[in-house]
Amino acid sequence: MDVVSKVLELNGIGKLNPAQQSALDKGLLSDSNMVVAAPTASGKTLIAEIAALNTLWKGRKVLYIVPLKALASEKYHEFKERYEPLGYRVAISVGDLDASDSWLSSYDIIIGSTEKIDSLLRHGSPWIMDVGLVVADEIHMLDSPDRGPTLEMVLTKIRKLSNPRILALSATISNHKEIADWLDAEAVKSDYRPVKLYIGVVYNGKASFAPKRKFDVPGSGGIDDIITDTVGRGKQALAFINTRRGAESAAEKLSAVMAKKLSNEEKEKLLDISAKVGHALEHPTKQCGRLADCVKGGTAFHHAGLAAKQRKLIEDEFRSGAIKAICATPTLAFGLNMPAYRVIIRDLKRFSSFRGTDFLPVLEIQQMAGRAGRPKYDTEGEAILLPKSEAEARYAWDNYVKGEPEKIYSKLGVEPVLRVHVLALIASGICATRQQLMDFFFRTFYAHQYKDLSALESIIDKVLVQLADFGFIESSGAGGKEKSDNPFVRASELKVKTQDSLKPTLIGRRVSELYIDPLTANHIIKHLKRAKKADLFPLLHLLCNSVEMKPLASVKKAESEDIESFIASEERSLLMDVPNSYTWEYEEFLRSIKTAMIFNDWADEAGEDFIMERRGVSPGELHARLERMDWMLYSAQELALLLGLKGMLTPIKKARIRVKNGVKEELLPLIRLKGVGRVRARKLWTSNLRSVNELKKAPLPVLERILGEVIAKQVTEQLGSKELEQETL
Repeated sequence: MDVVSKVLELNGIGKLNPAQQSALDKGLLSDSNMVVAAPTASGKTLIAEIAALNTLWKGRKVLYIVPLKALASEKYHEFKERYEPLGYRVAISVGDLDASDSWLSSYDIIIGSTEKIDSLLRHGSPWIMDVGLVVADEIHMLDSPDRGPTLEMVLTKIRKLSNPRILALSATISNHKEIADWLDAEAVKSDYRPVKLYIGVVYNGKASFAPKRKFDVPGSGGIDDIITDTVGRGKQALAFINTRRGAESAAEKLSAVMAKKLSNEEKEKLLDISAKVGHALEHPTKQCGRLADCVKGGTAFHHAGLAAKQRKLIEDEFRSGAIKAICATPTLAFGLNMPAYRVIIRDLKRFSSFRGTDFLPVLEIQQMAGRAGRPKYDTEGEAILLPKSEAEARYAWDNYVKGEPEKIYSKLGVEPVLRVHVLALIASGICATRQQLMDFFFRTFYAHQYKDLSALESIIDKVLVQLADFGFIESSGAGGKEKSDNPFVRASELKVKTQDSLKPTLIGRRVSELYIDPLTANHIIKHLKRAKKADLFPLLHLLCNSVEMKPLASVKKAESEDIESFIASEERSLLMDVPNSYTWEYEEFLRSIKTAMIFNDWADEAGEDFIMERRGVSPGELHARLERMDWMLYSAQELALLLGLKGMLTPIKKARIRVKNGVKEELLPLIRLKGVGRVRARKLWTSNLRSVNELKKAPLPVLERILGEVIAKQVTEQLGSKELEQETL
């Protein structure tokens, strides 16, 4: 059986669709690179599977790069189910950014997030050289200021290191050929979509669609009317709304209407789902209650403020058909396979601090619209735009319905981005001279797109000076460092010559491996060196003043006085100076104090409900911030260790354990036990079992009463282990 037939069989498909056939005709089974630009749901993943199995049959590894962890998880489960029965091992790598993951060398298909693959390259993972195919999914993300530069650097590095075959998959964009030229790739473009998509504008009781079709506007043409009509047809709907509050409000309003139309059987199933959603957290918030109430009516809201467990429940139950409609922020449009018969896009504009209120990009609207139409259930789908004025309606028709998506542009040429990646190139040994650095950047999409590297060269020289000042790199030519007779000129201020060597210092290499901004690392090092001691809050506040912790929590006027009083009480213990209250830095300082207070609340055993009510931070946002703070504390610990700051190590270790587990210091001995979280540890403490020795003396029935039978046995088994006795802070 040939490769194509095998992949079709594994996917339960009879034949290739036009988009897939076009890729095959243009050399999908050859060794040449390829860029495939096609609409959402056009079968691009199957194209990748054909190329992947062809590579596996040749005895080479496949690396599948995706922009989001959730998408990586989705692909992992799909590929594991299909390809492990054939004897190919499938792995996912999205977590720890300070690990080389050498275990991946024994896997055949490796799925990773962009940042994780970049980290593996920094750690010099040797198995990278065995990769025969790199699939870059969602390559239009090159345009993202956040993820684009990393994706661009990853692809440039891989091509320089081992030059495997590149297969890039993209949404429909207007300059896919430019990306193909950059990658020396064959360009494949297709407008084919297995489920026909009708995209239209509904305003003031009138509807216009392309392709043309008859559409009777339900009721007044609002979200409630359109979704109720959709569900009445036995279909599902997704509504995209720009703000979290707006999505919640729309879902609550819709739920009250939908509940009247559900059968008793549907209501009973939704009641069970509602209970799971409402009790997903140890300390349910008011948001949990609102979401649970929505689910009872067959609707839900979905945004980054929800806990991960809640988001997954909603996604799974929407796929199962139990939840009929979701009101979501636009993040749901990217990556995950969450189709519906109808997609309603309520907000065509968005506010940003840089541009004010402006229309959404065409590509983003197309990504949302692309969720309409379920390949396994529908032969068509409808995407409906709801403008708020006649002028918006005209704009929507001309740009979103009839217009072309914007070009993708490289976002590599800015100093903060280059600071991170220049150090990584030097630290990993990819570039050992300034000339090699420039040669590398000449290979990037930025250079391909803009041709002139003079602006980039100027920023790189500035970055090299900065990295040398921080003590992260050293530069020297054949005759040694360039000299100056001016005693006030630092060596790092002298221009690095073309052939001068660039070497990472020990601390510079570690900073790159830790995957933190060199500016952040210098900030941590500077303040830890001068600190005499470090309590929990000062450490948290120090780390909140870093690039990685932004955006910081916003401060409302009503909170300012309390925060300023807190600053006055803590000022002497802070590791940073308090800026003048009349400067712009002071406002940012207040935000950093509030952000640190949130972590402090958690470490003092406050629940998600308290933090949401008191600080205005939702559970999803809280846990995302906690994950970042854990990484920053780990990085600070590693830097303190390397610098020999022994007095800082124990406070940082304690802070990390407290923040990670959400416990006061008194519970640290108990939290070391597997299966004992913040709630069980507090129960043991209040039962006067406050140390490992006291637990050893406690009868099993006593532990079972406090912890439950299963956990009590687990704890008892651990109490006799040598590892527990040897583990110290």
